[in-house]
Amino acid sequence: MLAPLVYLAAVILLIEEWLWDLGARLMAAITRVVPLPRLARWIAGLGPVAALCLFVLPGLLLFPVKILALLAIAKGHAFTGVCTILLAKVAGAAAVARIYALTLPSLLCLRWFAWCHARFMALKDDWTGRLRATRAWREVSALAGAVRAWRKALWARLHPVRHARNGNRLWRLLRRYITQWRARRRAP
Repeated sequence: MLAPLVYLAAVILLIEEWLWDLGARLMAAITRVVPLPRLARWIAGLGPVAALCLFVLPGLLLFPVKILALLAIAKGHAFTGVCTILLAKVAGAAAVARIYALTLPSLLCLRWFAWCHARFMALKDDWTGRLRATRAWREVSALAGAVRAWRKALWARLHPVRHARNGNRLWRLLRRYITQWRARRRAP
């Protein structure tokens, strides 16, 4: 009777993990390309209270956006509203993932945060372990792996030159430009 809920939980957990990883990678890549390494160092050096304020900020900033998206849905603009909510979810997950990674050492200096974090992580690990032990998780994971492999094979077939990046002239030119740009940034 609970099998559909277990499958739904497995799918939601996979999507959440994928969004978290994608967001962390995306924000890390943005901070490497755009001149934001100084900002990342500044965020990592914040004190516990300032880090907590910054950690809560993306959720507070995206709340009005989500309300406006719900209003758009209510006014008959369902596609726009749903797309806005999805974009806000991805952007929020990306921002929170990066800020979490940068501020975690400072946040753990707050006793109550460290206590809540330890309890939450233990509870999350327990429930994740229970879910991963189910047949539903194995089936959904196998399906996700098959989709990933299919997507990778399709991409390799459609763009064979991009997989040989050393032979791609555009890739070499872009790499040279990025190297020169970084060298100019570091020059006094």
